Amino acid sequence: MVAPAPPTEAHIWQLLEEVTDPEVPVLSILDLGIVRAVRVEGEQITVTITPTYSGCPAMNTIATDIRLRLLAEGYTKLTINNQLSPAWTTDWMTKAGREKLEAYGIAPPIDGTASGHVLNLFGKETAVRCPLCKSEHTHLVSQFGSTACKALYQCDDCREPFDYFKCHS
Repeated sequence: MVAPAPPTEAHIWQLLEEVTDPEVPVLSILDLGIVRAVRVEGEQITVTITPTYSGCPAMNTIATDIRLRLLAEGYTKLTINNQLSPAWTTDWMTKAGREKLEAYGIAPPIDGTASGHVLNLFGKETAVRCPLCKSEHTHLVSQFGSTACKALYQCDDCREPFDYFKCHS
């Protein structure tokens, strides 16, 4: 086997763009904003990730997928760290990631609501747009959707159910 080129942070970030979320495969882990840092010291590569919420079952799979992607490039000195603080927030998702969610049929988190969910504290619901017909006439069916990080909504116009990627701050 040919020895890989010495790793650079820029190259590692490019490789991480190819690692997808196992629960929402249209999103890369960079789209999600869970990669907090990449450090390269000689041949040692350290990737720091933050779970979307404590106890997220996908984190072990994501760490394994990161390791496998970097091993495929010939990088063997790898450390994957989990960082819980600061806690992940949906505000860290990229604009491209939000667009990919909607195209996939999942309503993306509403901009700015992760850091200021004041309306929900007082019983006012934030309008969640249907990713299928784009109507804002929707209602919450369940706080728990297909995964713990999503809620189940239904559109009152097209009547289709859909997941909403819940805001976290």
